[in-house]
Amino acid sequence: MSSQSNQSKVSNFIAQIIEDDLKAGKHTKIVTRFPPEPNGYLHIGHAMSISVNFGLAERFGGVCNLRFDDTNPSKEEQEYVDSIQEDVKWLGFSWDGEVRYASDYFDQFYAWAQHLVREGKAYVCDLSAEEASEYRGWAKEPGKNSPYRDRSVEESLDLLERMKNGEFDEGAKVLRAKIDMASPNMSMRDPIMYRIRKQSHHQTGDKWCIYPNYDFAHGQEDAIEGITHSICTLEFANNRELYDWFLDNLPVPNRPHQYEFGRLNLNYTVTSKRKLKQLVDDKVVSGWDDPRMPTISGLRRRGFTAQSLRNFCFGLPVSKSDGVVDIAQLEFAVRDDLNHNAPRAMAVLNPLKVVITDYPEGEVEWLKAPAHPEQDLGERSLPFSREIYIDQADFKEEYSKKFKKKLTPGKRIRLRNAYVIEADGFEKNEADEVVQVNARLIPNTVGTDPEDGVNPKGVVHWVSASHGKQATIRIYDRLFSHEAPDRGEEDFLSHVNPESLKIIEGCWVEPDLVSAAPEQCFQFEREGYFVADRYDHNSEAPVFNKTIGLRDTWANK
Repeated sequence: MSSQSNQSKVSNFIAQIIEDDLKAGKHTKIVTRFPPEPNGYLHIGHAMSISVNFGLAERFGGVCNLRFDDTNPSKEEQEYVDSIQEDVKWLGFSWDGEVRYASDYFDQFYAWAQHLVREGKAYVCDLSAEEASEYRGWAKEPGKNSPYRDRSVEESLDLLERMKNGEFDEGAKVLRAKIDMASPNMSMRDPIMYRIRKQSHHQTGDKWCIYPNYDFAHGQEDAIEGITHSICTLEFANNRELYDWFLDNLPVPNRPHQYEFGRLNLNYTVTSKRKLKQLVDDKVVSGWDDPRMPTISGLRRRGFTAQSLRNFCFGLPVSKSDGVVDIAQLEFAVRDDLNHNAPRAMAVLNPLKVVITDYPEGEVEWLKAPAHPEQDLGERSLPFSREIYIDQADFKEEYSKKFKKKLTPGKRIRLRNAYVIEADGFEKNEADEVVQVNARLIPNTVGTDPEDGVNPKGVVHWVSASHGKQATIRIYDRLFSHEAPDRGEEDFLSHVNPESLKIIEGCWVEPDLVSAAPEQCFQFEREGYFVADRYDHNSEAPVFNKTIGLRDTWANK
């Protein structure tokens, strides 16, 4: 299903605004933007923002810019810039023209800062961070003016230039807008426009040692780029008054308007970049792209498809309030997509050898099976031999009605896409564990029931012991066991699920699976959906990650 057809079914107040603006002739071409700060990897919440901004541009025949708000070199890295571009492309979106950066406009920002000083609407302040906090007041208590607020224009211009030239230490001075220290909106109480940061920038190198604050740069970036609809999440709503103040008091070429929508929050999930970085730095996970992470790269490595994430995001309403979405909706989206599109295969995670005693040693029969029961994905060949592996859970020593669909002595079972077999007996080791099942083959039963009318009660998956290949399978579960891991008084790390990763060595898979391409997804029949690991999978050492089960296993927890 196309993104446009998905979007048309979603409640979207911003789409209605855009439609009205076009009808009224306010705009002739829609220009949106996705403006991430490159201080971490994108997560599922960003996928929603990407879908909104790029999706609306697609829907109304406009364009969307990719712009990095890179105003804080202390937290930003080229690695994050590269990963963000890759994520947007992988999701299937294309930005207009070249990638843009806030740093592209640093010269213009500085000129505009000088403009505000000349207009008596900005000044250089010497208050320390602690003093500035004290002067700022509280939500219900007005602040008080800085003793440097009435500096002359000439002195502030001179100090600003000397700040730019590196004459002062970090924290010694800042440039502040002169607005209203008694404003009920705390963001309007003479906000900081520039700070001294003597750090190299990933785009501009060492050209600058002062950097604009995000709040000063954000609205002007939109103005420079001619953004028609500046779409943000609700945490920026309180800052809109400040953005508008800058736009009203600067000679900007365009006048964008900001619209806010509720951000995507998922239960059992943490999306704070600071906390995601803590998970990485504390080695709770293996990296930003660990398949347990809610990052786009993590979900991708887990086996979530780009289409499943788009379907999920386009299926959510764009609302004017924050809310919490059940993560089961995201899991349903990938399960639904893979059910329709992932080829089937067989893998035995906990192998138990079965010897078909009446089948000739050394003989191999190649059976045909559909790659998908409904889609035309071709056929696959299954080697059938005297020795096979089934899952340990599919054999029981004694028959009972509870286990009537299992292989038990004297009872029959059908091997998926193959013969019916009947167990004769089993062998145990010194630890009293069943290590081998002996069975006989019921001939002429591929695709048909036995002629004697004694039909099997169940179907099990299997892999040839002589032709199957061993693989490593990683079983992933939700990273957090608490529904709201970061919204209580406890440390969010205390809610990490200790069973979120289980690595199983020595699994047996169909032989063709070793040549699967990295990121190729499969349904391992009766086990769930799995993906060949993006980095670790190869023909010599195949590695598959579990994406999701065949059904919601958390529903009854």
